[in-house]
Amino acid sequence: MQVQRVVLNSRPGNNGVPVPENFRLEETSLTSDLQDGEVLVRTLWLSVDPYMRCRMNEDTGVDYAAPWQLSECVDGGGVGVVESSRCSSFSEGNVVTSFNWPWQTHAVMKGIALQKVDPGLVDGHVSYYLGAVGLTGLTALLGIREKGHVTKGANQTMVVSGAAGACGSMAGQIGRLQGCVRVVGICGSDEKCRALVDDLGFSAAVNYRQEDVSSKLKESCPDGIDVYFDNVGGEISDAVIAQMNKDSNVILCGQMSQYNKDVPYPPPLSEETQETLKKKNITRERFTVLNYMDKVDTTLYELSQGVKSGQIKVLETIVNGIENMGDAFCSMMKGGNIGKQVVKISE
Repeated sequence: MQVQRVVLNSRPGNNGVPVPENFRLEETSLTSDLQDGEVLVRTLWLSVDPYMRCRMNEDTGVDYAAPWQLSECVDGGGVGVVESSRCSSFSEGNVVTSFNWPWQTHAVMKGIALQKVDPGLVDGHVSYYLGAVGLTGLTALLGIREKGHVTKGANQTMVVSGAAGACGSMAGQIGRLQGCVRVVGICGSDEKCRALVDDLGFSAAVNYRQEDVSSKLKESCPDGIDVYFDNVGGEISDAVIAQMNKDSNVILCGQMSQYNKDVPYPPPLSEETQETLKKKNITRERFTVLNYMDKVDTTLYELSQGVKSGQIKVLETIVNGIENMGDAFCSMMKGGNIGKQVVKISE
C-alpha cells in the first residue's frame, strides 16, 4: 500500500521560528500483512499543538516528550478508523485515537497504543477527541480543578492568556462553569475577542496587540484576579500576576511566548514577579495531565456531556490535507487559529 507521510525535514534551532519547510511530505509503502496485536488504521484527523515545538529540538527539555528525529515520521494526537485488525480489542470500523499517531494517511499501529472512542459521545464530531474531549479539555478541566482552587460563591475572577487557543477557549468556559463570576480572556485580535465574549461567554477580552494589558485588566477585573490560567508566560503573565490577589493561584499550563527561545521550562520569572508571588503567597505550580491519569476516563466523559448539552462550546480551525500539516502547525504557533487547530486527512 502506498501512503503519504510527513517527516521532520530540518530543525528550526532552539531559538528559531518554525517554518513549513521544516517538514517534508513523502510517499512510502506500507505492508498490509499485520503481526499479532497490530491494527491497520486510516487517519481521519491529526492535531497540531504548541508542545510540539520542543519536539523539533534535539533535546525537548522535558521528560515526557521525546524529540522528533530528522527524516523520520512526525507523530502527535490523531483519530482514525480501523480497516483491519489482528488485535482482539479492535475490529474493522472501530474509531480509535492515540497521543502518538504518525502523520501518515494510513498506519500500522500496535493495538496497545490505541484507545477506542464512541462517535456518539461527541455527536459524530470525532475531531473533538483531539481537543475539547481529549488532551486539551483534560488539561483545562483538571488544571482548574487541581491547581485553580475555584470555589462557588467566592466571587472569584479568572484571567486566561492565550484565551482563543485550544486550551484557553476551554479553560475560560470551564472556569465559569466551576464557579468564577468573572472570566477575562487575553488574545491577539479583535475577531478573537468577539468570539470569546459573544460565542463562549467570557465576561471581557483584551487584545494584547492593540490595548494596554495592565490598564484593561484593571478595568475588567475591579476586584483583582484570583485565578490565572497561564498559557503564554512572558510580559503578559507579568502584567496579570501584578494584579493578583493575596493567596491566589496560577495554573501553569504553557509558556507559548517562550517556546522559540532557548530557555529552561518553565522559563525564569523577573525578580519583580517572583517578589509578587512571594509577598502575596500566590501558588504557581507546573501542571501536566500525566500526573492525573487515574482521573482521565471520568473527566473525558464529563467533558463529552458538557459538549453534548451545549454547556461547553467547541471552536475549531480546520485545514484540509496531510500536505498542509506544516502550514497548519506554523500558523497555530503564530496564533492563526481560533479554538483547536486540526487537520482533516480523510472522510
